[in-house]
Order: sequence, then structure tokens, then C-alpha cells
Amino acid sequence: MPFQPDHLTIPLVQAPMAGGASTPELAAAVSEAGGLGFLAAGYRTAQGMREQLDKTRELTSRPFGINLFVPGPPAPSVADAVTAYREELLPEAAAYGIELPVPTDEADDDEWDAKLDVLVREPVPVVSFTFGLPTPYAVEALHRAGSHLIGTVTTVAEAVAAEACGVDALCVQGPLAGGHRGTHDVAARPEDVPLLDLLAAVRERVRLPLIAAGGLGTGEDIAAVLRAGAVAAQLGTVYLRADESGASRTHQDALIDPRFTETVATRAFSGRPARGLRNQFIDAHDAAAPSAYPQVHHLTRGLRAAAAKNGDAERLHLWAGVRHRLARSAPAAEITRDLWEQTRSVLPPT
Repeated sequence: MPFQPDHLTIPLVQAPMAGGASTPELAAAVSEAGGLGFLAAGYRTAQGMREQLDKTRELTSRPFGINLFVPGPPAPSVADAVTAYREELLPEAAAYGIELPVPTDEADDDEWDAKLDVLVREPVPVVSFTFGLPTPYAVEALHRAGSHLIGTVTTVAEAVAAEACGVDALCVQGPLAGGHRGTHDVAARPEDVPLLDLLAAVRERVRLPLIAAGGLGTGEDIAAVLRAGAVAAQLGTVYLRADESGASRTHQDALIDPRFTETVATRAFSGRPARGLRNQFIDAHDAAAPSAYPQVHHLTRGLRAAAAKNGDAERLHLWAGVRHRLARSAPAAEITRDLWEQTRSVLPPT
């Protein structure tokens, strides 16, 4: 029988976190605990994705998922805007003694076709999509391979489009989620409709199973979205300090550092709206950052790597949701089971 979200022993999904936080060990541990672990293919090569898939299969025989970044349509030139942003960031680069790349309008599809080819030949139980929707060809090919498909949506309009494209379930992402908002239009200003209200609005328009994401961190949070009709809750930030997390030590420590008291959505690091701990880099550069993804991501990548290496949390992309203080150092399986026990304690008996 094909995988379905409501077949989970524990209706918890570990959010895919691109950039290194998601690891085979983390995904496997959550799946082994009865939830659904996820790998993140974003920013990886197709070969790197395949290696992570192989490692995860060695660690668990339970279902797990892989998330793909959907390449956007051809966009107007952004080279001038990114060049201007590069000029602003030159002093930051000089402080680390590094060079910033010169922006171009060269297309970057994150090896979309190569990754699809891998997933068709070596199927994964669940494939999810962020930043847009898969093509009809991709939907047909992945369905034929036996994968269950999940589209990430942030508005009712995106949810309706996702249902029409043929995915099997939706991840409904609210405004308090850590990391990138999954908006389909890179230039769109993300809506701030609260998650429970967004869930209700989406339920009125589509008939697909819904996974709720964004700002969840307690049993009460999870119970609330389940009562609202979600078949599962997706959490990412609470796993960032797990034993199996691949997040940098600088990032992990910042989540509980009393210096960082606020999360904000910013384009400063990638050109797409993403929520993280407010730091000096965001304060200095958010206003100037263009809506240009992945060009800004590539522009700041070296800066971010240097910040992580030097333990400089003020210049690092500290992706985090509003419940970041709840992230704790523990095995991911323990975190998963504890969250579910908390949830069960506040859900009405069945």
C-alpha cells in the first residue's frame, strides 16, 4: 500500500532543512520513532542527494521523505540589483578576507532534472516540493515510481493550484515557520495569516490531507493543528539541537543564547523571505536585499560559511521559528516521543 500521512504511528513530520541541518541520521531517527523523517535535497548535487538517500536506507527500513526545491520560471534580469547589494556587502567580505562572486543572470535549477532522474530510478516513499509545484511530467513519473507527493503551500491560491497539479497532500506553512517561506512567487510578500486560520481556509477549498507547519513546538501546538483537521504536524526548529542535527555549533548555540530574543523574516541572506534570529547582519542589510533567489544565496554563501567557521552568530543565517527556545540537546527519537506524549496528554480520548 502506498504511504499515506495518516498511516504514521506518530503524526509528526521532521521538516526538511536545507543547508546541512537535515541529515540521514536525523531523518532515520525520527522515522524509527514512528514519525516521518525528511532529507533536504536543496543546495545539494544529485550525487550528494543520492548518497544521503543510500545512507538513510542503511539506517532505517521505515518510510522517509526527500524535499526538492522547485526551480522558478525565467525572471527579469536581477544582475544590477544583486551587483548593488554586492557593493554593500564588500566590507563584510573584507573583514573575513574573502571575495564575493560577481552576479550573473545564469540560470540555476538546483539540478532539478538530475534529481528527478535519481528519484524515478531509486524511489523514495515521500517526495515534497518547496518554492513551487512539480511539472505534470514530474508528477506522473514520481507517481509511477510509487512516491507519495506533498506540495508546500502558504496561501489558499497556492493550495488550489497544488491540488490541481496532482499532488497527494499539502504541507500548509504558516508565517511563524523557521527558515524559508515556501512562497511560489519569489517576489511575493508572504501573507501573515495565522496558521490555524490558514488551515481552516485551505480546508474549505481543497480535499487533500493537510500537514500543518510553522511555529509549532509544544504538545499544545500540535494538538491544536490536529484538532483543526491536520493529519500531521511538521516541526523543524525543535530538531536543530538534536544529537543527529547537522546544524553548525554556532547556529545551535544561538537558539538558546539570551542575546537573541526575536525572530524576523528577511531576504538578506538568500533573496527569499526566511525567518531567523534577528542579528547584526539582518539589521544592517535587510532593507537593501533584493528579491533575487538564488542569486543572493550564492552571493552570501561564502560570508555565511566564514561566519559559521569563526563562530560569528551576528553574521550567520540563524534560521529559526518562534519556538526556538524549546530546541534541546537530546536524541531525535526522544524528542519525537516526548512531543507525542505531550500531545496525547492534551488531546481528548479517542
